[in-house]
Amino acid sequence: MAERTPRWGASPDAESYEIRLSGQLDAHWAAWFDGLTVRAEGDGTTVISGSIVDQAALHGILQRVRDLGLPLISVERLHPGAPTSTPADLE
Repeated sequence: MAERTPRWGASPDAESYEIRLSGQLDAHWAAWFDGLTVRAEGDGTTVISGSIVDQAALHGILQRVRDLGLPLISVERLHPGAPTSTPADLE
Protein backbone atom coordinates (compact mmCIF):
# COMPACT_ATOMS: atom_id res chain seq x y z
CA MET A 1 0.00 0.00 0.00
CA ALA A 2 1.40 3.41 -0.95
CA GLU A 3 2.11 5.83 1.86
CA ARG A 4 -0.20 8.82 1.84
CA THR A 5 1.30 12.28 2.33
CA PRO A 6 -0.60 14.33 4.94
CA ARG A 7 -2.07 17.53 3.53
CA TRP A 8 -1.72 19.74 6.60
CA GLY A 9 1.55 20.84 8.16
CA ALA A 10 3.70 18.05 6.73
CA SER A 11 5.98 20.22 4.63
CA PRO A 12 8.58 22.79 5.64
CA ASP A 13 6.91 25.00 3.01
CA ALA A 14 3.53 24.81 4.78
CA GLU A 15 1.93 28.14 5.58
CA SER A 16 -0.01 29.00 8.73
CA TYR A 17 -3.58 30.14 8.25
CA GLU A 18 -6.37 31.48 10.43
CA ILE A 19 -9.91 30.92 9.16
CA ARG A 20 -12.70 32.75 10.98
CA LEU A 21 -16.33 31.59 10.81
CA SER A 22 -19.59 33.00 12.09
CA GLY A 23 -21.01 30.50 14.57
CA GLN A 24 -19.64 28.25 17.25
CA LEU A 25 -17.75 24.99 16.83
CA ASP A 26 -16.00 23.37 19.78
CA ALA A 27 -12.60 21.69 19.84
CA HIS A 28 -13.96 18.21 18.99
CA TRP A 29 -14.34 19.45 15.40
CA ALA A 30 -10.53 19.37 15.08
CA ALA A 31 -10.81 15.76 13.88
CA TRP A 32 -13.09 16.90 11.03
CA PHE A 33 -10.45 19.46 10.06
CA ASP A 34 -7.60 16.89 10.19
CA GLY A 35 -6.03 18.15 13.39
CA LEU A 36 -6.12 21.89 12.79
CA THR A 37 -6.89 23.87 15.93
CA VAL A 38 -10.57 24.75 16.34
CA ARG A 39 -11.33 27.45 18.91
CA ALA A 40 -14.69 29.02 19.79
CA GLU A 41 -14.35 32.73 20.53
CA GLY A 42 -16.43 34.75 22.99
CA ASP A 43 -17.84 36.92 20.19
CA GLY A 44 -19.79 34.03 18.62
CA THR A 45 -17.15 33.16 16.02
CA THR A 46 -14.90 30.14 15.53
CA VAL A 47 -11.24 30.24 14.53
CA ILE A 48 -9.67 27.31 12.68
CA SER A 49 -5.90 27.63 12.55
CA GLY A 50 -2.74 25.74 11.77
CA SER A 51 -0.27 24.85 9.04
CA ILE A 52 -1.65 23.96 5.62
CA VAL A 53 0.77 22.52 3.09
CA ASP A 54 -0.53 24.13 -0.14
CA GLN A 55 -3.40 25.90 -1.87
CA ALA A 56 -5.13 22.63 -2.79
CA ALA A 57 -5.23 21.65 0.88
CA LEU A 58 -6.55 25.12 1.79
CA HIS A 59 -9.36 24.71 -0.73
CA GLY A 60 -10.17 21.33 0.82
CA ILE A 61 -10.54 22.96 4.24
CA LEU A 62 -12.72 25.70 2.76
CA GLN A 63 -14.95 23.05 1.14
CA ARG A 64 -15.45 21.49 4.58
CA VAL A 65 -16.38 24.91 5.96
CA ARG A 66 -18.89 25.27 3.13
CA ASP A 67 -20.32 21.82 3.87
CA LEU A 68 -21.00 22.87 7.48
CA GLY A 69 -23.05 25.83 6.26
CA LEU A 70 -21.36 28.34 8.56
CA PRO A 71 -20.69 31.78 7.06
CA LEU A 72 -17.01 32.44 6.29
CA ILE A 73 -15.79 35.72 7.77
CA SER A 74 -12.11 35.68 6.78
CA VAL A 75 -9.11 33.65 5.69
CA GLU A 76 -5.74 35.05 6.70
CA ARG A 77 -2.28 33.70 5.94
CA LEU A 78 -0.13 34.31 8.98
CA HIS A 79 3.46 35.39 8.53
CA PRO A 80 5.74 34.14 11.33
CA GLY A 81 7.53 36.98 13.08
CA ALA A 82 5.54 39.69 11.30
CA PRO A 83 4.28 42.47 13.55
CA THR A 84 0.54 42.52 14.00
CA SER A 85 -1.34 45.71 13.20
CA THR A 86 -3.93 47.31 15.38
CA PRO A 87 -6.69 49.71 14.31
CA ALA A 88 -4.57 52.60 15.64
CA ASP A 89 -1.76 51.59 13.24
CA LEU A 90 -4.10 52.07 10.30
CA GLU A 91 -4.99 55.68 11.06
